[in-house]
Amino acid sequence: MNYFIRTQSDWEDHGHVITLAVPKEFSFAENLNYFYNAPNECLYRLQDQKIYKAITVGEETPVFELSGDAPGRITLRFLGDTTPTLTSTKEAVVDYVRDWFDLDRDLVPFYEMAKDDSLLHRAVESFYGLRCIGIPNLFEALCWGILGQQINLTFAYTLKRELVENFGRHVVCEGEDYWIFPRAEDIACMTVQDLAPVRMTVKKCEYLIAVAQLITEGRLTKELLLETGDFKKAEKMLVTIRGIGPWTANYVLMRCLRLTSAFPIDDVGLHNSIKYLLGSDRKPTKEEILQLSATWTDWESYATFYLWRFLY
Repeated sequence: MNYFIRTQSDWEDHGHVITLAVPKEFSFAENLNYFYNAPNECLYRLQDQKIYKAITVGEETPVFELSGDAPGRITLRFLGDTTPTLTSTKEAVVDYVRDWFDLDRDLVPFYEMAKDDSLLHRAVESFYGLRCIGIPNLFEALCWGILGQQINLTFAYTLKRELVENFGRHVVCEGEDYWIFPRAEDIACMTVQDLAPVRMTVKKCEYLIAVAQLITEGRLTKELLLETGDFKKAEKMLVTIRGIGPWTANYVLMRCLRLTSAFPIDDVGLHNSIKYLLGSDRKPTKEEILQLSATWTDWESYATFYLWRFLY
């Protein structure tokens, strides 16, 4: 799966500040540019070329700032009185950030493949150092995939904000609100009528509740999906769930499970990106995309993410 072997020197603890080592093929600025293109995002905020976010770890909710001022590292600074007292909590925050930015991925093989590809060579030149930004929480990833079905991206972000601000929770740190995505347990016991503050269709409400129940009952977890040991088996496991088709399944496998073979080939954004790069007056057919992507084997998710950047 093209991962680095991690070592004890990956991060250094300086109390309320942690420094994380990052690969040479990583650009904080390039990843920050991606975040700036997200309209109406509610789960992090951006200011002065820094990212601010809160996550829940056990009973604690650390709030942290990420900056990339120094080459070869990210600086993580805990805000206010949220610095964890337990090393295990700090480790969980570091693991979240590493997963969020896919920092343990060796991108050298992808870049080697892409430099000779008719579509990807321009993408990797334009966005070198970009990582496939993840959604580490499975329920959040599935919700985002379901919310985004058959609507434009701007409205999808609006629905996400409505879901988070009505059913998530928030903490206040240094005068700023930080929102936490709802837990599966928060949604599993709800009815379609309960979700009325979110302007979703009835079907999407039903899908979210059903997925929340599967996760709460332990019948759907990241571990179970990974234990399939095969991308196609994981995809099949997801598409058996009502409301999850091939696009949503591949999106989740790409953004949450980090399976680089995941390929949302029916994605409209992917089609428009290819149309743009080819200078065509029409979107490519599925057969044409399969031909264009013939050399992307095991890197389909990264190829897709890089091509999206021409639009988003």
